[in-house]
Amino acid sequence: MAHRTVSWNRISRSLHDSRPTIPAGLLSATARIDMTVRTTRRPLYAAGKFDRTAIMSAAAKAAHAHQERFGGTWAEAMSVCLTAAWRSAKLARHMAAH
Repeated sequence: MAHRTVSWNRISRSLHDSRPTIPAGLLSATARIDMTVRTTRRPLYAAGKFDRTAIMSAAAKAAHAHQERFGGTWAEAMSVCLTAAWRSAKLARHMAAH
């Protein structure tokens, strides 16, 4: 019977490396989207439905600011900001349900 050693450092490192990374600017994009929702008074979730127009509008405004602050391409900025906008919309849906 073969004897196999286990490297706990290698296992720990592989688990750490497999974690998803948080994109740069996600927290600031979330804060900017929340501020846009408050100032425009267009909720992302209302009457039992997601308002996709409001989500896209808030994400586009946040993407302009994200691109100015962090640089990068428009696609990267929109990806981060749409993720943040949909998270905010899903949180609003959750808060409306409870």
